[in-house]
Amino acid sequence: MKKLFVGNIPHSTTEAELRALFEPHGKVDQVSVVTDRETGRSRGFAFVEMTDAAEAEKAIAELNGKELGGRTLNINEARPKTDRPSGPRGGGRPGGGGRSSGGGGGRDDYQGHARQPREPRW
Repeated sequence: MKKLFVGNIPHSTTEAELRALFEPHGKVDQVSVVTDRETGRSRGFAFVEMTDAAEAEKAIAELNGKELGGRTLNINEARPKTDRPSGPRGGGRPGGGGRSSGGGGGRDDYQGHARQPREPRW
């Protein structure tokens, strides 16, 4: 049994389409398209489980880099979640990610400081 990661799939791709894509290369046990929890829309990647590891390797060799719906597929062996670093995405700063250095204010500059009471406005 080998689990494959299938990335960069069109958001309209169904589990049946992926199964049809992989079955010529070997027996497919399970296909799961990953969807957004709130919207139910595809997140653009899926997992395919194949019974035979050799067939799974063959499928990777044949299908990685191929196009599906105008997008180039990225297929490799799935890695357990524990192998990926945890924590905030995009920057590693505890206050949030992605802000360029050298500018910008925002709430994160005051993180960890007690909030001062405001004077009434009258």
